[in-house]
Formats: sequence, C-alpha cells, structure tokens
Amino acid sequence: DRRRDAPAAGSPIQPIIKDVGEVYSRLLDHRPVIQGEIRYFVKEFEEKRGLRELRVLENLKNTVFETNKRVLPKCEQAMQDNLSETFKRLQAANAMIHRLQEREYEVRKLQADKVMAREEKCIAHWEEFMKEQQNKRAEVDEEHRKAMERLKEQYSEMERELAKYVSF
Repeated sequence: DRRRDAPAAGSPIQPIIKDVGEVYSRLLDHRPVIQGEIRYFVKEFEEKRGLRELRVLENLKNTVFETNKRVLPKCEQAMQDNLSETFKRLQAANAMIHRLQEREYEVRKLQADKVMAREEKCIAHWEEFMKEQQNKRAEVDEEHRKAMERLKEQYSEMERELAKYVSF
C-alpha cells in the first residue's frame, strides 16, 4: 500500500523523504549505538577481567565444599550438644515451676479452707446468738407477763380496798 501512495522516483519530494529518514535514524533509532556499547562492554569484560571471576567462583566453590564437609558437621554436633543440655535445663525448670504451682495451689486451698471454717464458725456463732436472743426475749416476755399479772392483782386488790371505803 505504501508503494502505491509513495510518489514517483523522480519527484521533488524524494530528497526531503531521504533527509527525514536520516534525521529519524540519527535521533530515534538507537540500535547501532546500543549494539556498539554491548560489544565494547563484552570486549572490556573479556580482556581486562580475564579469568578473575572464574578464580573467584572456584574459591567460592572450595569454601562452600569445605564448609559443608568440615564446618557444618562441627556446628551440627555443637548444636546437638547444646540442645540436649538446653532441653535438660528446660525440663528441670518445668519441673520446678510445676512444684511451685502445686505449692501455691495447696496454700490457696488451705486459705480457702480456713475462710470456709471461719464462715461456718461465724454462722454457728450467729445462730447461737439468735437462739440466745430468742431465749432472752422469752424471759423478758415472761417477766413482763408476770409483772402485768401482779399489777393487775395489785390494782384489783386496790379496787376492792377502795370499794370498801366507797360504801361509807
């Protein structure tokens, strides 16, 4: 479709199109520059660094191998020794805490029993006090009744005595 729309080869627009193409290539097409930079980077990397990275990687591999072969088993053994010791200490601490909890439970139970005994004692004392009050009330009521009867007898005798004097 472009070929149909493009002007003929001998037209005056042709040099303008060529100039626009060159401007576009210089300003917007960065592929040649990037490819050049990549070639320069690879060349510098291969020439200047040489086998240094390979030596570093080899040393790193040897270090990792030695660590896996010698250091790691020593660390595992030390960890196992320390873990078993730590586990024993934790068990001892757990047993001590369990005993302390049992003692605290016994002390609390003893205190609760004492409180219950005091409450029962107070209730018994209160009941005894109330019975005593009932007895005293009954005694007071009885004394009052007897006093009332004496007063009634005294007043009735006084009325009889007075009745004798009224007849005059």
